Amino acid sequence: MKHTIHSHQNHVTWDNAIPPVHEIDPGEKLRFEVQDASNGQLSYRSTAADVAALDFGQVNPVNGPVYVKGAQPGDTLEVHIENFGPQSWGWTAVIPGFGLLHEAFPDPYLKTWDLSGGRAQFTDGIEIPIAPFPGTIGTALPEPGAHSIVPPRKNGGNMDIRHLTRGTKLYLPVWTEGALFSVGDTHAAQGDGEVCGTAIEAPMDIDLSFKLHKGKQIAEPQFETPGPLHHTSSGKGFYVTTGHAEDLLTAVKKAIEYMIEHITTTYRLSDVEAYALCSVAVDLKISEVVDMPNHLVSAYLPLDIFK
Repeated sequence: MKHTIHSHQNHVTWDNAIPPVHEIDPGEKLRFEVQDASNGQLSYRSTAADVAALDFGQVNPVNGPVYVKGAQPGDTLEVHIENFGPQSWGWTAVIPGFGLLHEAFPDPYLKTWDLSGGRAQFTDGIEIPIAPFPGTIGTALPEPGAHSIVPPRKNGGNMDIRHLTRGTKLYLPVWTEGALFSVGDTHAAQGDGEVCGTAIEAPMDIDLSFKLHKGKQIAEPQFETPGPLHHTSSGKGFYVTTGHAEDLLTAVKKAIEYMIEHITTTYRLSDVEAYALCSVAVDLKISEVVDMPNHLVSAYLPLDIFK
């Protein structure tokens, strides 16, 4: 029976002084009992008022750290994502002051999801395919002290890469003895970009195994993931909006603003509902970066979510 790292065995900063909660040999498997990204501050019965009251210093807890025997600075830790446990519920929120379009959406919003039937229904007639992955995953940083867990970093961190699904091999740089690996922030589904700041945030178990590559250093995370990259195959296609600008962030904002406008006029959702739907279903793609001075970003809405 594989060992379980329980939900209370977590931390909310990257700090290489945090003592490990467990030690493993390379090749071992572990189960992580992951708390939701609010660290238990939200529940299925929560409201938007609870979102406004969130303690941001407690969000994105990660289970661990785990000490990998033999891992030394200059090595690479290979993490194989074996499996995910069932999901019972999840949430998507617009948090004041957070998210791509936070200036346009200053008020809190919360959507809770019943995932117990293996479905993620947004509203009547809109259903998001469940495709779980860990949003935050990484090794300890070499720099001492506490570092925020909110942004992605060279150790991995809050990368929110939705392609880190079952069967993926993730390669992480090792800078400290034992690697000090942690994982958390599991998502039931997300669009590339996670534009409102949250995905379908859902507590769940995740099973991982580990392999150590001695003397092979990488600067930042790399991974191999099973294809195809899009998790639907209905053939219904996509509706795509584009945005151009001299910087990528502005181009991204324009593409999402145009997509929100399309969703609200076509599917009769409110602006904030459309924003949340973009976060869990719409994939952002960098379409063009070479024809200066402008960059082009496209936002892909999968049409098969509309039943």
